[in-house]
Amino acid sequence: MANFYLDNPSMKHHLHHPLMKRIVELKERGYADKDQFDYAPQDFEDAMDSYEKVLEIVGEICGEIIAPNAEAVDHEGPSVADGRVTYAKGTQENLNAVRKAGLMGIAMPRRYNGLNFPIVPYIMAADLVSRADAGFENLWGLQDCAETLYEFGNEDQRQRFIPRVCAGETMSMDLTEPDAGSDLQSVMLKATYNEKDGYWYLNGVKRFITNGDADIHLVLARSEEGTKDGRGLSMFIYDKRNGGVNVRRIENKMGIKGSPTCELVFKNAKAELCGDRKLGLIKYVMALMNGARLGIMAQAVGLSEAAYREGYAYATERKQFGKAIIEFPAVYEMVALMRAKADASRAMLYETARFVDVYKALDDISKERKLTPEERQEQKKYSKLADAFTPMGKGMTTEYANQNAYDAIQIHGGSGFMKDYACERLYRDARITNIYEGTTQLQVVAAIRHVTTGTYLAQIREYEAINYKPELGDLKNKLQAMTEKYEKIVAMVINTKDNEYIDFQARRMVEAAAHCIFGYLLLQDANQNESFRRSAEVYINYGQAEVDKIVSYISKFDREDLGYYKQ
Repeated sequence: MANFYLDNPSMKHHLHHPLMKRIVELKERGYADKDQFDYAPQDFEDAMDSYEKVLEIVGEICGEIIAPNAEAVDHEGPSVADGRVTYAKGTQENLNAVRKAGLMGIAMPRRYNGLNFPIVPYIMAADLVSRADAGFENLWGLQDCAETLYEFGNEDQRQRFIPRVCAGETMSMDLTEPDAGSDLQSVMLKATYNEKDGYWYLNGVKRFITNGDADIHLVLARSEEGTKDGRGLSMFIYDKRNGGVNVRRIENKMGIKGSPTCELVFKNAKAELCGDRKLGLIKYVMALMNGARLGIMAQAVGLSEAAYREGYAYATERKQFGKAIIEFPAVYEMVALMRAKADASRAMLYETARFVDVYKALDDISKERKLTPEERQEQKKYSKLADAFTPMGKGMTTEYANQNAYDAIQIHGGSGFMKDYACERLYRDARITNIYEGTTQLQVVAAIRHVTTGTYLAQIREYEAINYKPELGDLKNKLQAMTEKYEKIVAMVINTKDNEYIDFQARRMVEAAAHCIFGYLLLQDANQNESFRRSAEVYINYGQAEVDKIVSYISKFDREDLGYYKQ
């Protein structure tokens, strides 16, 4: 039987990271739930055993049901009639399987019928699902919207909605509109309060809404009459049971075809305020988007893994000139770099997830009691790191997913261009990852301040201070040299005090920082597990060459040449 968790030992490696001890300790609050819920863990070992068992179930469902359904779902896709969406047959089977297994709402507290899992094992499940079918991950992964509802909704809303998500109902986040894509300040969907019944009513159109016919929606709408910026926007909860929202059409997309991307029409749709007025974009959507970006990182990592496996399998089976094509340097270099990019992406994903886990757990505890000074420092540290690593991780891992999908097709040659091979679907599915939930260019905008303020450099220095095995000394030396070059070009650019020039070179500086960070994360993996040694060697050599290119470009660039790039 195929099991996507058991056939990939790197998953267990990342699950058992040393920081998990602290994460579980914070999440379980001294294992107090064991007296109330018979499925709550007794101690750390029991908790980790629970994560393992659930991930094995996820891995089995992915290998036995979701992956085998992926091609048929891609061909059939969802349909819309009379304003309602019908999923493809395979998608319905996938949803039934994850519902029966209790895999919806797994990160929610037990008092709402969730499993109270930390983000790391939840994101690991998302990684597995994405490898099986990236389109289905868009449906399953939107249960993460319940996290926003948990954080900002009131207790009555939590009690009414979160158990429904844990029971298997689906969610969506309705943000974008025909004239408001990345610029969400331009959202104009109107929210009007009715004094008589105490409800809000929504009117307008939303576009590009993933899983737009979901059971429960989080909707960004303009609640303040006469406003035109983000300060006039609030977040609302819309329940499909109340009616008032119809699907006008499903977008005909390049990829992730099993996931219905909808245009929605709101006509006096009854809704209720989530949190406080005017904070919809400023606070709640920012939190929602950060969670979504972590989910897209998981989707990218799953796609990178799938693309590598397709490329490797074909390269070992396909024979030309009397031998398997993987024996040709041009091919084995490509395959090795695909493996290294997938491993580096996964290392970044789980490092980011751990940072998010710690600060979110402390945020949650702060609602129950006052944090100690040490806890406040810990919260501040990990919140800052999560804020820095999320945009870098989202930007880099999604670009690598696209590169791995591209290379998988190249390895297949002409066959890869045909729909007979899965790599063709992976190529189409990967393309959206570096666009939605903030393009790579927007991730650079979010990440650059952590270049200029030294957040990345400080974390690189922490990685540098780790005690590595002597046999990894050459790799560490290369990373130290890369870091020195990175530090030098950052100073060179920042010292110009030219904001336009800094913005122009931002992508290159963020990428240089990423190559150092990804390299050190793989070095740490190799330090603990010899199986990562090859990926560390391949990636660090690759990163070294990329940093040299960046240094060369910036060092030789004349700021007066900026004008050439303007239209």
